[in-house]
Amino acid sequence: MSITVAAITFGIIFLAELPDKTALASLVLGTRYRAGYVFVGIAAAMAVQVGLAIAAGSLLALLPHRWLETVVGLLFLGGALMLLLQKEEDEEEGAVKEPTSTGFWRVAGTGFLVVLIAEFGDLTQITTANLAAKYTDPLAVGLGSWLALCAVSALAIVGGQKLMKHVPLRVITRVAAVIMLVLAAVSLFGAVTG
Repeated sequence: MSITVAAITFGIIFLAELPDKTALASLVLGTRYRAGYVFVGIAAAMAVQVGLAIAAGSLLALLPHRWLETVVGLLFLGGALMLLLQKEEDEEEGAVKEPTSTGFWRVAGTGFLVVLIAEFGDLTQITTANLAAKYTDPLAVGLGSWLALCAVSALAIVGGQKLMKHVPLRVITRVAAVIMLVLAAVSLFGAVTG
């Protein structure tokens, strides 16, 4: 397992997840229920999502090198465009159905279901699949991605409002988009030069 690949994955996924609806859902759940209960549910959902993304990325890695670089480059380019062209999040997107009790299983289950559904086909899941295909180190990519997703959720649960006061959402989104554009260019260059 490559620590470098895990660190690169962590950085990309962390920045891409900050402006995401999952961070908003984590923030809302964290303000209503015990933080530990919410985090356990969200971390479990993220593990499932990362596992699915790694499986998809491993299948992409079976393509011939030039095709793989082309697909990965185009997907990174699409991800960057999604970030650059996204509209400001509506506050109502952060709305979460409240569980009928505040016990561990109800709160963790609500966090799990909300995040599991919200993350299907999400930018970070697609990016994780791309990174798994690009680096062919599923353990490093999976660990880096899961830790980044959990870190963003933990930040949102504990101190999301304070972070957004110091770092504008637009800046975070732009930095993530620029990183994805660079990765797209590197992959497409690799596809052309073989």
